[in-house]
Amino acid sequence: MIPTIVLGTTPIPNDGGELKLTQRDNEFSISLIGVNGDLMSSRMYSSEVALAELGCAHLQEVEESRVLVGGLGMGFTLAAALNATSKSAEVTVAELVPGVVEWNKGPLGECAGRPLNDPRTRVYLGDVAELFLPQQPQYDAILLDVDNGPEAFTHDDNGELYSMASLHSIRERLRPNGVLGVWSAWHDPRFTKRLKKAGFAASFQTVRAHKGKGSKHTIYLAKMKT
Repeated sequence: MIPTIVLGTTPIPNDGGELKLTQRDNEFSISLIGVNGDLMSSRMYSSEVALAELGCAHLQEVEESRVLVGGLGMGFTLAAALNATSKSAEVTVAELVPGVVEWNKGPLGECAGRPLNDPRTRVYLGDVAELFLPQQPQYDAILLDVDNGPEAFTHDDNGELYSMASLHSIRERLRPNGVLGVWSAWHDPRFTKRLKKAGFAASFQTVRAHKGKGSKHTIYLAKMKT
């Protein structure tokens, strides 16, 4: 029987609990200590890749584009954003948990091809919401994967990042023709309505967690109205 090895634990800032990184054979998993189930696994990441592919589809031929990825995780969205953009692009990844960045610099980084080593990558250590304040840079695409479900979308006290005020701030940080992409474990039509109310042309796509099979996840796409 192949054993599961604990590679490390790391605290989430602001008393958010503690994350655990484990390895079983060639598979890595990150979980929240005290909660059943994995937050993410190196075996199922197709929807994280789809977030970047869909959100950056308009940037393949664009020089000097700027992309913001909210949430490093296992690096799959960051790697896909780098693959979907030109060699002159700059991709900033914002990660709240310092330990997750360190894990990606270590053995976990092999899963996504070590995107942190790409010279186009910039790391912002902190809450991605801090980058939506006035006077911050603008982006051609903003890709967010920092919550698991629509509860954080529809209740402001659980998800200030997706409040109406925050969505207006995000829209201000998008360049003309910019796209906001949001990953969700569930679909909630109320969030599509909220995006439209915030001034976006909004849609969604359902994608699978693992190469055409597994759980169904939702990618919300919100485009700047022209």
